[in-house]
Amino acid sequence: MSERSYAVISGGGTGGHVFEALAIARALVERGHPPSAIEVFGSRRGQEAMLLAGEAFPLTLLPGRGLVRRWGLGDLLANLGALGGLAWGVCRAVARAARRRPRVVVSVGGYASVPADVAAVVLGIPLVLVTIDAVPGLVHRLLARRAAANAVAFPGSPLPRAVVTGVAVRPEIVAVDRSPAAAARARAALGLPSDRSVVGVVGGSLGARRLNIAAIELGRRWAGRADRTLYHVTGRRDWEEMRARSATPSGGAGIGGAGSGGELAHRMVPFEYDMASLYAAADVLVCRAGASTVAELTVVGVPSVLVPLPRAPSDHQGANARALVEAGAAVLLPDDRCDGAALDSLLDELLSNPSRLRAMGTAARSLGHPDAAARVAEVVDASAR
Repeated sequence: MSERSYAVISGGGTGGHVFEALAIARALVERGHPPSAIEVFGSRRGQEAMLLAGEAFPLTLLPGRGLVRRWGLGDLLANLGALGGLAWGVCRAVARAARRRPRVVVSVGGYASVPADVAAVVLGIPLVLVTIDAVPGLVHRLLARRAAANAVAFPGSPLPRAVVTGVAVRPEIVAVDRSPAAAARARAALGLPSDRSVVGVVGGSLGARRLNIAAIELGRRWAGRADRTLYHVTGRRDWEEMRARSATPSGGAGIGGAGSGGELAHRMVPFEYDMASLYAAADVLVCRAGASTVAELTVVGVPSVLVPLPRAPSDHQGANARALVEAGAAVLLPDDRCDGAALDSLLDELLSNPSRLRAMGTAARSLGHPDAAARVAEVVDASAR
């Protein structure tokens, strides 16, 4: 019989869910549980294998993918395939959990969480649901009453037995210092000029095409700005297209431009592993409003322009963004209005008003939960049997 594990942490598919799982796993280790007893269940199609490479936690990757929320014939066929993969993933998860007999299953959401969550219900294992968005997802709404506890990001959750913990954030993000000296060190680490305003555009681990195209347009508008740095993280999915779109004639401020000769300093990368340095270096970030991103912005205290994904289920990104906007920590830019001209206008207004940026950063930090990972780990330990 296999050695008994302490916890299974289920979920993934996107970078936000993977980082949430990783933060909780590390917090459980801090509470004395060995990494070998904390297993992560994720998806073969997601970011888990890449983002968890080198971590000490056992990783089980299961088949399955998210459902398409459209009704064309091709979409229906794709959903039938997704359901078939999900059913096989559930069988695999039940068999694995039956062998390892975890004391608790922790679900961070996303389609990759479903197999282990169902296994917990089938086998009678305590289930802790970690809801990182302002609006709970479908799976968590369906399973909430079967859960031993619901750790939520925001007050006023409709889920039963809810405990407000905030969203768990990686220790390296919690430790970010946004002092002027730290910003100078971070800019040096990223290879950026130290004497310019820095705008980061980040669309998530996969990327956001609307933000990417807007950032390319913004780079062209700012080509002659010797006082600006544009740091553009495209996501791997759009990298080749955006690199082609951004190509400029010789001598222009291209994607690797250092900003010499009165030009924009323009850096484009497919993925940024050192987000801590970007958070420290940036005066303002332009990004989607996924729960993990919003949590990191608030823990660090970064002013932001938020462009919620318009097709997000239950408009959870819109709800996440509004929480920051109402506190004065962010500006909301609707997706259908996000282009280079709109970003140019908004960012010029923000960068020309340092006192407003400082106030936005302070407001963001007031919403942060730097101890969220530890608080979720407490809920997990209290629920395990």
